[in-house]
Amino acid sequence: MKYPAIRNFVAGKPLENASTSAMDVFSPLTGELISTVPLSGAEALDAAVRAAKAAFPSWSATPIKERVQIFYRYKTLLERDMKALAELVREENGKTMDEARAEVEKAIELTEFACSMPQLIQGEFLEVSKGVEARAERKPLGVVASIAPFNFPNMVPHWTIPNAIVLGNTMILKPSEQVPLSAVKIAELLKEAGLPDGVLNVVNGDKEIVEAICDHPEIQAVSFVGSTKIAKVVYIRATSNLKRCVALGGAKNHLMVLPDAHPDMTASNVAASMSGCAGQRCMAGSTMVGVGAVDGIVAKIVEEAKKIVAGQNLGSVISKEAKERIEKHISEAEAAGAKVLLDGRNAVVPGHEDGYYVGATVIDHVTPDMRIAQEEVFGPVLAIMRTNTLDEALAIENANPYGNAAAVFTSSGSSARYVMDHANAGMIGVNIGVPVPREPFSFGGWNESKFGACDITGKSSIEFWTQLKKTTTKWNPESRVNWMS
Repeated sequence: MKYPAIRNFVAGKPLENASTSAMDVFSPLTGELISTVPLSGAEALDAAVRAAKAAFPSWSATPIKERVQIFYRYKTLLERDMKALAELVREENGKTMDEARAEVEKAIELTEFACSMPQLIQGEFLEVSKGVEARAERKPLGVVASIAPFNFPNMVPHWTIPNAIVLGNTMILKPSEQVPLSAVKIAELLKEAGLPDGVLNVVNGDKEIVEAICDHPEIQAVSFVGSTKIAKVVYIRATSNLKRCVALGGAKNHLMVLPDAHPDMTASNVAASMSGCAGQRCMAGSTMVGVGAVDGIVAKIVEEAKKIVAGQNLGSVISKEAKERIEKHISEAEAAGAKVLLDGRNAVVPGHEDGYYVGATVIDHVTPDMRIAQEEVFGPVLAIMRTNTLDEALAIENANPYGNAAAVFTSSGSSARYVMDHANAGMIGVNIGVPVPREPFSFGGWNESKFGACDITGKSSIEFWTQLKKTTTKWNPESRVNWMS
């Protein structure tokens, strides 16, 4: 194996694996075995929670101005190790090197935002009556947990780790068992930055450890990112155990293209949206709705997509099973009457013949009843539907059960505003194929793309990771007493 066997990271050090079972970790780039990961159970989680609970009193009592100093140092370590961190992401996830580097750059931005927390949670103070003062302050919850997906091994953990920990919580991170390498490095770098032992603990595993996190009585809040099917299960199980939970699920994002859209800008944005990160992101523009006469734009999209070559500027998908599932979606759509304009099935990368690659694919004349129009494909595939009016396009978008993102490509300000007002999604793009908000704006969809209150990043995350303490004081007995005092 290229890397040593993964171990859990608890109380500031890697632990010998007590688990009797482990899972092989393969690089999707080559199909080669690169490591193994323990499939931990409740006993391993208990050890991590004990460490986090023991660290909480001291960490939560540390002034926030001091807590953020560790993350200032951590940011410089992320910058120092940018290349190595990006290589880890590429190795375990299959991204291109540019995409892997961009993921680490986003992690740096998320860390920067966490460093601004002292300016964002100063609390409130008011003299509410003569001699009576009221104060509201945000306090940490205690031990919290973050369950991360395979598609962003470095970025998604940074959606939660910096904010939750800077705000005074201690954390259990459960990375995807398919991509455990980056989580180990994150924990090591935070320790190097000076994070006290036990504040961040990494526990690896599969379904069993997720269930244990949802059930553990000492864990106060759980964040989850993954498929909608599992997000629902996690949300129901965690909240039934009286925990806070925000669970992000899948998506079916619609890119509405009007005839007055700028052809070149639209083509490059749509092609990049559907193929970036091999389509394995919940913000991918997997469905385009062409409104009216857009054949010329479709032709340009196909030409742009032809420039996206597997093994060059298009990475692999995560597994052999994912490759087979994606290609089945394409074949089913073709059999149902859709027209494949660009076919990415059976892609082979010379020298990496055992890697898991699907080429960029564009399918036209998809109808709303087809499975490819309804389900999240999670691959570099664009399904194109046709309508005559913008209202018809919005009806298709609004009928889907998800609500992460929607975008419109147009030169008309009124058309753009109409979509902004009527699209049933939490994140809207105008001439932007991947409308991900930058900090301090928060990330989070609607409907079956998100379960729970608050968003997972940005200012909205502050409310999720903290609770309000309200204090009322009076020191002057000589003041007149009325109903307010």
